[in-house]
Amino acid sequence: MEPIKQVEGRAIPFGRKNVDTDVIVPSKWLKTITREGLGRGAFESLRQDPDNLFDSAEFKSSPILIAGDNFGCGSSREHAAWALLDLGITCVIAPSFSDIFSGNAFKNGILTVVLPQDQVDRLLEVAKTDPIAIDLETQTVTTPFQDRFSFEIDPFRKHCLLNGLDEVGLTLARDAAISTYEQKHRAELPWLAAGTGVAA
Repeated sequence: MEPIKQVEGRAIPFGRKNVDTDVIVPSKWLKTITREGLGRGAFESLRQDPDNLFDSAEFKSSPILIAGDNFGCGSSREHAAWALLDLGITCVIAPSFSDIFSGNAFKNGILTVVLPQDQVDRLLEVAKTDPIAIDLETQTVTTPFQDRFSFEIDPFRKHCLLNGLDEVGLTLARDAAISTYEQKHRAELPWLAAGTGVAA
């Protein structure tokens, strides 16, 4: 998982409310066994419109998506987060998120920023013409027009995102402590080290 400290660039001014995971990535894309290429299926139904934001020269490869209330509702498919990442999106800003989507996004290295609707509306307006910046360390979203919005984030999630730690990374970070415990455990229960699993 790549660390996230700052995300800066053009933001896709999507703004649609109640976007479910089937819109983010249709169910036919769930058959794949790899995450690579899922970006082709991201927002597939909306991208049938040749004037869609996602494929426009102005917003293609934007790292930020500005969405509406209740983003990521519907089924729990983790493929939705994978598709967004493969599309190049590493931060989504919205007034609220589905809990399951928010969890999946976090576990895959996507920062979800919750801001009040009026601040999201302001960012949607700015995003039409100018870049925005998200700083995870200071927990702020800023624009070239001196807008500065603060957001809350769980300290554990912040730590993991800043350091690029997924569940495997967190376990590996405790490697020394795990090894120390295992050695102590073997010394206290030597019959386990012999492989019998039965006390003499």
